[in-house]
Amino acid sequence: MDKIKILWVDDEIETLKPQILFLEQKGYEVTALSNGYDAIEEFEGANDFDAVFLDESMPGISGLETLTRLKAIKSGVPIVMITKNEEEHIMEEAIGSQIADYLIKPVNPNQILLSLKRIMDEKRLIREKTSSDYQQDFRQIFMQINSGLDFNEWVDVYKKIVNWEIKLDHSQSLEMSEILATQKGEANTGFCKFVDRNYMDWLDKNNKDAPIMSYNLLREKVFPFVDDQVPTVIVLMDNLRYDQWKVIEPIIEECYKVESEDYFFSILPTATQYSRNAIFAGMMPSEIEKKYPDLWKNDADEGGKNLSESVFLGDQINRLFRKPIKHEYIKITNVSNGKALADNIMNLMNNDLSVIVYNFIDMLSHARTEMEVLKELADDEKAYRSLTRSWFIHSPLWLALQRLSEKAVQLFIITDHGSIKVGTPSRVIGDRETTTNLRYKVGKNLNYVSNDVIDYKDPAKVYLPRPHVSSSFIFAKEDKFFLYPNNYNYYNNYYKDTFQHGGVSLEEVVCPAIRLKSRG
Repeated sequence: MDKIKILWVDDEIETLKPQILFLEQKGYEVTALSNGYDAIEEFEGANDFDAVFLDESMPGISGLETLTRLKAIKSGVPIVMITKNEEEHIMEEAIGSQIADYLIKPVNPNQILLSLKRIMDEKRLIREKTSSDYQQDFRQIFMQINSGLDFNEWVDVYKKIVNWEIKLDHSQSLEMSEILATQKGEANTGFCKFVDRNYMDWLDKNNKDAPIMSYNLLREKVFPFVDDQVPTVIVLMDNLRYDQWKVIEPIIEECYKVESEDYFFSILPTATQYSRNAIFAGMMPSEIEKKYPDLWKNDADEGGKNLSESVFLGDQINRLFRKPIKHEYIKITNVSNGKALADNIMNLMNNDLSVIVYNFIDMLSHARTEMEVLKELADDEKAYRSLTRSWFIHSPLWLALQRLSEKAVQLFIITDHGSIKVGTPSRVIGDRETTTNLRYKVGKNLNYVSNDVIDYKDPAKVYLPRPHVSSSFIFAKEDKFFLYPNNYNYYNNYYKDTFQHGGVSLEEVVCPAIRLKSRG
């Protein structure tokens, strides 16, 4: 095994010979220099240093300036700043330059060794600790999955799995990540059976023990908090999964305080035209079709399926509020819309309630299927989360929310449904009018593998429209996706490992509903 190479820069380097000898006896290779110029020259050379110890106070070129120059040459090498000076502004400047550690003179050998251990072994120690902790939790999650859970307990299991996914992302424990993926698959198998047994009962309007679902989300989780003292803003991020919320949560918490992290269950199909219309209308799809026959569109109908959300929202507000509520509906579908939102966001302070529908994540999910570049960027769950986080940081939406946070504002972040990475094809046969969705089908005389689906031969029982007298719905379970026999292998290779929605899985059904308050 190669020795760990250390560069130590100090204008009093002769006095540090005992510490350097100590490190060499421990197996480290130390290059000792007395000034910043030599350090920069050495850094630019062929030497591949693993860590740097750098004196803050040196004649000629200071430690802070040397630090900046070294970071510009090789930003990834950890640098430990050593100084006699404990002034706050020097510490802040060094920390702002992303030092790995900060030591105050005089330093003893054990301090140096501890700092090195922390720097060089941190990833390994985190990986081992995270793997050990997950192994301890594995059996508990396994027992929960197989213990007859209610819907709240299923949400708890899903949240545990997501939290472990994110922890294992950071620790880069590939073996544990594979085990966790298998466990999530087992959880989805159990959850699909649970939904199959209970879904129709949840839609009984007299059932007080049902989860909050798309059609009563605003009535139960949002509208009770709306008042005329503080403006309320709802941001509906289409297709936002719980794990995606967790990776953008730390960013949002810079400007907003999380008051409540709640959830709801998306209705079936977990698809935008059904779930989002249900959210804004406060009704199930068949009820919307009955009340708004000219506005509702079935899958096979021409035209956009979500063009009447502002009408549905306005009518729901008028039904549920006793006094007039000044509200506005804004839909963002492209970058120019997003920039306009950021530029004009303060106008929302004039409303009691503002709703922003932001479509990026849904576009990302669909674009990933179509674009080879995105397939490379988001080829697994970890990369999908990372891409979401990167987009959000640089998005006009985050810029708008930052500006809005300077005022007293109540913010809700919700979604309409999630998505799942599909991996197992399931054959289905239907006529020409059968819908093309990969995770659900509406059609006549559907032929399918019964164990792969949840089916409703009478859609009216689950408040879904019936385009034809003999129409039925089927929903893919777990990570299944529907393929026709024609060109089966081609489409299997094309769609496998892409993110889809419309079916039944924890990722699609369990949706975040977050209430926040601005820190401004």
